[in-house]
Amino acid sequence: MTIRVLLADDQALLRATFRILIDSCDDLEVVAEAADGAEAVDLTRVHHPDVVLMDIRMPGTDGLAATSAICADTDLQNTRVLILTTFQSDEHVARALRVGAGGFLGKNVTADELLGGIRTVASGDALLSPAATRSLIARFLATPDRGDGPTPRVLENLTPREREMVVLVADGKSDDEIAEEACLSPLTVRTHVQRAKTKMEARSRAQLVAIAYQVGLARPLP
Repeated sequence: MTIRVLLADDQALLRATFRILIDSCDDLEVVAEAADGAEAVDLTRVHHPDVVLMDIRMPGTDGLAATSAICADTDLQNTRVLILTTFQSDEHVARALRVGAGGFLGKNVTADELLGGIRTVASGDALLSPAATRSLIARFLATPDRGDGPTPRVLENLTPREREMVVLVADGKSDDEIAEEACLSPLTVRTHVQRAKTKMEARSRAQLVAIAYQVGLARPLP
């Protein structure tokens, strides 16, 4: 199957570069381009791409507002948002996690990392390396959300095994790593994680991580 990608970035040259790179792959294609967040939302509703490659800093409606609108749209349940940002400086990353973004890439990534990231997010996995998870969560998500975020009540229906899986996911571990640590099969791990996502109303694996830290199930390392 071909992964359909929408590019959202106010820099035309960068969009053109991404298009050439993405269209050079047999399993990827660019279906539309947007120069700002409002256009990204409109075109996403028209094309229903598998992945929106979203620059978080754009004039007018920025990538954060666009991500929130896309993730809140029930008709776009199968569309994943991959944020382009800088891990160390962009404090909007935490808010993007909260609203359901599927992953994050810095603009200095290699071509292979960009293409791999698109495929990872399209598959439903979170694009959060252990290092990125710890630095982002410790720096931003440990700060209480001032909005109407989730409360510890979202944990009430989790089984002990599901709680364990969520904590391991929040630590940046892959399904294979969790399976080895918990002496389970990767399929069983994925089943537990998916059930936890459903119970915690997390759109993506990345949002599951955010909620886990917000409600105190997971805690940043000292």
